[in-house]
Amino acid sequence: MATVLSSLKVINAVKQVATDSAQFRREKLCKKLDEQINLAMAVSEGNTYTVKRQRNIKDSGLTTTVEVNKRVRQWWFVNRDTNKVALQLRYGTKVIEFAKGKNAIEVNSGEELISALQKLRTATMSGELDECINSASLLVKARFQK
Repeated sequence: MATVLSSLKVINAVKQVATDSAQFRREKLCKKLDEQINLAMAVSEGNTYTVKRQRNIKDSGLTTTVEVNKRVRQWWFVNRDTNKVALQLRYGTKVIEFAKGKNAIEVNSGEELISALQKLRTATMSGELDECINSASLLVKARFQK
């Protein structure tokens, strides 16, 4: 007489819980870059861009989930000296330095801004910015260890 368990293939499996920290940081930065790309596209078209997120609110002992707008801050600004757009890449609250004393990318227009953001996303996924992301990550971690 065959049992149900004997009809199934039983194996020994271990779930992989930790991902590579560099890959985790890349994916985290890419999510934020995607938000910036969408924000830049919306601004160039004259629209507003909002990100929705779920928030739990307690009201007299009952917890309800509500959808709220998340504020997305733009990573670019107009440089008053050159009258061009300066794009700063951020990891958490820290601005990423690309080279010693250089923390921004200068672009001329909104189209160039979107293109630069897309190139930065590609560079992030290929690992070109790992060293920059790691140094910014260490600065963010240092704030929490005080």
